[in-house]
Amino acid sequence: MKLTKLDKASVIAIRDCMGAKKNESVLIITDENKKEIGYNLYQNAIRLGHKSLYVEMKALEYHGQEPPESVAQLMQMYDVVLCPTTKSLTHTDARRNASAKGSRIATFPGITKDVMIRGLNADYKKIANLTIKLSKKLERTATVRVTAPNGTDITMEIAGRKAIPSKGLFHKKGESGNLPTGEAFVAPLEGKSNGVFVVDGSMAGIGVVKNPIEITVEKGYATKITGGTEARKLVKMLSKFGKKGRNIAELGIGTNDKVKLSGNLLEDEKVLGTVHIALGNNKSMGGKVNVPIHVDGVIKKPTVYFDGKEIMKNGKLLI
Repeated sequence: MKLTKLDKASVIAIRDCMGAKKNESVLIITDENKKEIGYNLYQNAIRLGHKSLYVEMKALEYHGQEPPESVAQLMQMYDVVLCPTTKSLTHTDARRNASAKGSRIATFPGITKDVMIRGLNADYKKIANLTIKLSKKLERTATVRVTAPNGTDITMEIAGRKAIPSKGLFHKKGESGNLPTGEAFVAPLEGKSNGVFVVDGSMAGIGVVKNPIEITVEKGYATKITGGTEARKLVKMLSKFGKKGRNIAELGIGTNDKVKLSGNLLEDEKVLGTVHIALGNNKSMGGKVNVPIHVDGVIKKPTVYFDGKEIMKNGKLLI
């Protein structure tokens, strides 16, 4: 049987990224929109010799929404859990509880065939090395400043926060992250971010941004969101979550050199040479805000300073 490009991507996900061993069980959770990828992962898990289960649920409405209780229970019963779904399960109690029980979990929110093929045929050893290096630098940093030609100028305090390398290799019990991946990220301290960031790449739940979204940040919260149609869409998306939904939740730096800006945030936030800032839930990354929404906005050509030292200039990493 000749393997398709999608088969090859699925094999890399299961064998290389998750490091699944012969005797380990693999659970696939998908929905009606992503079942082609879900079923392909399932078929390849079976072909690689794993005891595997394929579960299809109704697509959730927003990123961070909890899956059905039965799905949450199943997640705790398998060694490896792969979640190609329309909306992200990353920032859910279901994912956190399963990780705490030792399951290794990869979420593929909004995944498409193109993104799967492009993003998973990358050199994950190289990506992992760069991501770990960047995370270590973040951990030794107290203040991060991001500027960009689009008017972005924001300062975030991160002292004492653990930086997380989403390096695409989830081989230890309880490890989890996105696939495809490649980012170093951290939860800024609540109430300590100030300035403006302008999303001109793409925005979760919206796609590629045509009219930049300008977000004013005071004492850790987005106080003003302006721009065109997309800015109004974002305001509407956040409206039901109150102040917590506007928390500055994450600063992330992309480290994957194979992906490109496509309008699919799963891919966009990993693009080498971009940074992203998220609003909402930061509980999954060591913060204190637990709200069922997490939306990232990608900034192009950023210049980034760690404690005043330039580590990226106009989108070019200097480390």
